[in-house]
Amino acid sequence: MMVDEVDPRAIEEIVRRVMDRLVREEPPTDPNRKAVRIGVSVRHLHLCQEHVEILFGQGYHLEPRNELYQKDEYASTSVVTLVGPRMRCMDQVRVLGPTRDQSQVEVSRTDAIFLGIDPPVRPSGNHEGTGGVIVVGPVGVIHLKRGVIRANRHIHIHTSDAQRWGLKDNDTVRVRIANVHKSTILEGVQVRVRDSFRAEMHVDTDDANACSVSTGDFAEILD
Repeated sequence: MMVDEVDPRAIEEIVRRVMDRLVREEPPTDPNRKAVRIGVSVRHLHLCQEHVEILFGQGYHLEPRNELYQKDEYASTSVVTLVGPRMRCMDQVRVLGPTRDQSQVEVSRTDAIFLGIDPPVRPSGNHEGTGGVIVVGPVGVIHLKRGVIRANRHIHIHTSDAQRWGLKDNDTVRVRIANVHKSTILEGVQVRVRDSFRAEMHVDTDDANACSVSTGDFAEILD
């Protein structure tokens, strides 16, 4: 049986990808290092129950597709389409659960440019001065007047870790991301402390691509 010759460039690319995974920083074992897992936030939205029923039908409840790293949070089976003022559509935007008191859309700067909007950088839940977007579901449509944000860089930390590391809720810290491609220091990262949290830093896809990191990589809090 004849075997087609493999393109050397394809082999080089395979080796590069394998080596890239091997050299990624492993979770530090030194207890004095403030190591946190990285979670990359892809565009998504949170909905109040009223908006869930408008978009998906009366009596509809979100169903989990898969659990997220933070306790009791999940990606649901439900998706919507976002429509900006230029009538550009962004399909298959995932709804996260559980429901919240206020609906909120989280996009990256790149997403915002595509949609033709300019959302501010805000902590989750801070909708002051924010704009809206049209959200289209399989049953209905809502014109969200406010609540579209670019989520700020932030770290979820359990209360015990915060005490051990000398941190408190709403502190801002510097974080080092070290990898073979781009070693980066991020400043002004918000600390969020709660008994239910697991140590994890959330960045959007723009930040993740700029730093050459993926979900599951690790970063270190510097101060």
